[in-house]
Amino acid sequence: MLGAYSPAVSREDASASLGRRTWMRKFRFHLAALVAILALVGAACANGTTTSAATGSAGTGVCASVDTTGTDALAAICKAGAIRVATDQKYKPQSWYDVKDNQWKGFDVDVANEIATRLGVRAQLQNQDWEVITAGSWNNRWDVSVGSMTDTVPREKLFEFTPAYYYTPAGIAVYSTNTSIQDLSTDLDGKKICVGASTTYEDYLKKTLVLGAGAPKFDFVIDNPQIITFTTDTDALDNLALGDGVRCDAAMTATPTIAQYVTDSGGKVKQVGDPLYFEPLCIAFDKKDPVSNTSLVTAVSKIVQDMHADGTLSSLSEKWYKTDLTTSSASG
Repeated sequence: MLGAYSPAVSREDASASLGRRTWMRKFRFHLAALVAILALVGAACANGTTTSAATGSAGTGVCASVDTTGTDALAAICKAGAIRVATDQKYKPQSWYDVKDNQWKGFDVDVANEIATRLGVRAQLQNQDWEVITAGSWNNRWDVSVGSMTDTVPREKLFEFTPAYYYTPAGIAVYSTNTSIQDLSTDLDGKKICVGASTTYEDYLKKTLVLGAGAPKFDFVIDNPQIITFTTDTDALDNLALGDGVRCDAAMTATPTIAQYVTDSGGKVKQVGDPLYFEPLCIAFDKKDPVSNTSLVTAVSKIVQDMHADGTLSSLSEKWYKTDLTTSSASG
């Protein structure tokens, strides 16, 4: 219960009151600082920047023979003990960030970690929008993209590519109850097709796709589609799953992504028809990197070749896709 009010305040009371006010001001200041720090942490998490578990140690693997006093990208990576990898947190089963256990998972994640191990460093995974990655000019924000990037002639102007580490078929998904889309060469003409932005699937629908040397030949069979783009392929499938023709009549992406989505969504979508084309997927490096990455490209290209030769890539493909997509024979 509050005491009676008295206008007379003793010097001791005034001093105590001043002390309390000072303490409260300090408390509020520290509380505000804590809130600001937590906000920054939250922002970092929202960007999906997460360091994977250490998979190597400096002084082993390729880095054991690298002069870390050098000024190129490989020397900097070996000195730092980490390689910064850009990938997609919503591209299951290739790569995704599992918020349930705060872990990166997927085929591309395992590939990135294995490359890091063989370099002798750890993989530092970052979520980046695909449009940002494929635009190039990364300005040293990350070292490499391990994100199932297709080698296309236009992209060769922006990136250095390793040999293909696997090959995937591009397919079409429709809503589970759809029966009107069966023949992809005729039934998709003029239809609303949802795709990830800046993907080869968007290029294919625009009839501008030109794959790199050695890619299997293909034909453009869809005329005048209404192309609707989303940040990721999974977002495109999410919109297809809203209902037949609600946002999309179909969605286009890699067939392993469709298969995974069929499982995760409880069968809200289904794949129709044969693959439209097969794409060689490579690890990419920015040609405009302000630090020379020539030795890094050479080292990682050799690692990819070794992972093919010793069966590592085949094993990872079987783990995530239940089939071996790591040879050109996967394309037909």
